[in-house]
Amino acid sequence: MPWLILALVAVLLAGWSITRLGSVSPQRAKALLQSGAVVIDVRTAHEFSKGALPGVINVPLDEIRQRISSVVPDPRMPVLLHCKSGGRSGIACKVLRSMGYQQVGNLGPFGRAASILGHRLP
Repeated sequence: MPWLILALVAVLLAGWSITRLGSVSPQRAKALLQSGAVVIDVRTAHEFSKGALPGVINVPLDEIRQRISSVVPDPRMPVLLHCKSGGRSGIACKVLRSMGYQQVGNLGPFGRAASILGHRLP
């Protein structure tokens, strides 16, 4: 039984680290926005259609490698990503960095992204 508790704690910590430790600070995000950052929502097209933040581009995580160069052709251009919980956007950040994108930030969960971008949720 103790191993089950340890496994559960490990899973929770891993999820927390993906969504929180990889998140860009609000101050850094705002600086990137001022320098022309593109904001990308990496949720599925279906999730995006159910509600999205104004001005945000949808590039689902499973399409990010194929579509990013058409959305952000210059890897020096700043990119901010978000999703529902921050996990997929954290993965997308790693993917973009591995592709040579230099200024990539994870806005994290939808609500946090909305707050940083100055949008109110219903």
